[in-house]
Amino acid sequence: MARLPDARRRAELLDRIVDYVTAKGLAELSLRPLAEAVGSSPRVLLYYFGSKEELIVEVLTQAGARQRELFAKLPRDAESYRVTMRAAWAVVSDPKQEGIFRLFFETYGLALQDRKRFARFLSGVVENWLDYLEKPALRDGYSRRDARALATVMVAGFRGFLLDLCTTRDRKRIDRAVELWIEALDSLGPSGSP
Repeated sequence: MARLPDARRRAELLDRIVDYVTAKGLAELSLRPLAEAVGSSPRVLLYYFGSKEELIVEVLTQAGARQRELFAKLPRDAESYRVTMRAAWAVVSDPKQEGIFRLFFETYGLALQDRKRFARFLSGVVENWLDYLEKPALRDGYSRRDARALATVMVAGFRGFLLDLCTTRDRKRIDRAVELWIEALDSLGPSGSP
């Protein structure tokens, strides 16, 4: 009878692997240097994760879980979407999160080139954010259609600002741009009924 992988050892390895991939990216990922960096061997990695492809899926899943942990810190009972937007920006733009978002943008680019390989990633990359950001706009009195559109504007804005921040690291300029963006969105009022 085959021995079952040790769940704790696997989880510890996966955490170290995610840290490594967050720092180094996916493009040049090779099992031998990865195994060496996390104190393992390619054979052990294959034992725990099956294949390089399955390992990448696990890394992306774990990175997504880390992002959800970030989002869990956001105010869920915010008075309005504006409060949520400011809180979201403060959390996601924290310099400690840069690696996870660099990995996010790298994965997004790869996924758009190979949708089949990254189907799990693409299935929630927009919808999860829209669902989260739509709720406060609905509470503010926006119609369902406008709340969804406003959530779309917020997703596009956040991603644009994060991509700029990861690229330039010009925090002062980008933080000011985010504030102007939020002020512009503040001027929009609910139209229609839910």
